[in-house]
Amino acid sequence: MNYLCIAAAAAAIVAPSANAFVPITPYGERGSPLSTSQLSVSASPSQLSAVGNNANERTPMRQGSYVALITPMTPTGAIDLPSLRSLLQFHLESGTDGLCILGTTGEASVLTMAERKAVLDVAVEECKGKIPILVGTGTIDPEHVKEQTLQAIDCGCDASLVVTPYYVKPPQRGLIRHFETMADLGLPVCIYNVPGRSGVDFLPESIGAVAGHPNIVAVKEATGDVSRVAQIYAACEANGVSKDELLLLSGDDGSTDEFVLGGGDGCISVTANVAPTLMHNLMMAALNDDKEEVERINAPLGRLHEDEFCEANPIPIKWAIQRIGKIDCAYLRPPLDELSPDFHDIMDSALREAGLLGAVPP
Repeated sequence: MNYLCIAAAAAAIVAPSANAFVPITPYGERGSPLSTSQLSVSASPSQLSAVGNNANERTPMRQGSYVALITPMTPTGAIDLPSLRSLLQFHLESGTDGLCILGTTGEASVLTMAERKAVLDVAVEECKGKIPILVGTGTIDPEHVKEQTLQAIDCGCDASLVVTPYYVKPPQRGLIRHFETMADLGLPVCIYNVPGRSGVDFLPESIGAVAGHPNIVAVKEATGDVSRVAQIYAACEANGVSKDELLLLSGDDGSTDEFVLGGGDGCISVTANVAPTLMHNLMMAALNDDKEEVERINAPLGRLHEDEFCEANPIPIKWAIQRIGKIDCAYLRPPLDELSPDFHDIMDSALREAGLLGAVPP
């Protein structure tokens, strides 16, 4: 399918629905079933096919811990689909609340469209209807974002993670237009704000300006600034949008506990690749404002939250997943490389402290 050719048709057919959100309730419980019939009743069968066929089957995004999943590879650099399937089953069994695939941690920038489809197909086969499937579709070129978003719709994914276009540093008005344009395609959008990587900060006031769009349902806030929670909610309120209409997810493992205790809804976590149950339990405790339980769960994870970035993500976490026996190979495609031996002991110690490799040696 030529997704670029159908972008305009998709935008014209998909009409925003007032029911693009699921009511947010504690512990990630779902409210009324999401009405995602986003397509005009006058659309022809060919038009329906063009924009994907999953509109009536989407699992709404919800509170909790989303894993920023790696893409496992073989020693030759091919995508290891059996290992991917095994990882997805591991997360379903471990209580992971949502799946975030083909993001930075998933090495999406070095995958072809055909490879992306292979990953999405396996994710849908394993996770569809069980947990929300959030897929990274953001990049610099808006036409490429559209192409990847339409592919995600066609494969049956539940929402798109759209990063601020990096390197080119668009002004706020350009970012506002960009996110609204992608939301008009019909797939629920989680805005990804990570100025440390993208070079541009999507400010709370700008988030408030787009939060009323019925298909903008969440924000992944990766500044590490927990005061952003209150700032974003204030900006939303100033634009007539209640906090129950927008999920705020932390993209910084080291401050996720404070982020959610401060009113956030959960996280998109690198740590969850190796500690999915702990991250789920941490989010549940924080959503329940149980600060003592948050401290008990999070304290052993502190070094891991920090040391998994001893080299560029996802280098250390891929090594860690191999170290705990969940994948056979920690290969990363160039220009990234496998973890330097200089950092093996650091990561090993962090995993032991987290209780993921047995006791910390004396």
